[in-house]
Amino acid sequence: MICDVCGKEGARLRKVTVAYGKRKDLLVIENIPKISCPNCGESYFTAQTLHEIERIKLHRKSFAKQRPVEVAPFV
Repeated sequence: MICDVCGKEGARLRKVTVAYGKRKDLLVIENIPKISCPNCGESYFTAQTLHEIERIKLHRKSFAKQRPVEVAPFV
């Protein structure tokens, strides 16, 4: 895959988990495709992925499933 930032071959698609919001408004989205380039060190979401993230956030009630989450402070 060619990196959109540096234009070199070698970018890889990986899946990430991202948390949006906090406390009662927290939404965790899993398996988001993110492109990472070992050449320039950049990681980014495609425009299509960003649109899908916004759609999920907007319609979170129809997509999200409630799960307990453990939270630990950094000490």
